[in-house]
Amino acid sequence: MSEFSLPHHHSDELKAERLCDYVNQIDRFETVAGVFKQLADPSRVRIFWLLCHCEECVLNISAMVQMSSPAVSHHLRQLKLGGLIVSRREGKEVYYKAASTEQAQLLHLMIERTMAVACPE
Repeated sequence: MSEFSLPHHHSDELKAERLCDYVNQIDRFETVAGVFKQLADPSRVRIFWLLCHCEECVLNISAMVQMSSPAVSHHLRQLKLGGLIVSRREGKEVYYKAASTEQAQLLHLMIERTMAVACPE
């Protein structure tokens, strides 16, 4: 096992070594990037934000975001695969809402805060 050493010594070596170990756990960062990739599309952000505030069916979501049902269904599939939304069936109708997970709640908060900062009224 080689000894850890940075080319320049500007800070605490032990702290730098711990940070280096953590930042090289690439799978963790790939997971986070995958979550952010889910919200890289403005339409998905709008749909996710909407579903954080209500539970709706595809037709109503389509009307609310002014998109076709197939386009909304595509985005819903992506959000569901990412674990950000859940669905339930009632008869022939399927209703969608944000998942009750910490991840979904944090992303909703991030969207709300980012909108407040980037789009002040």
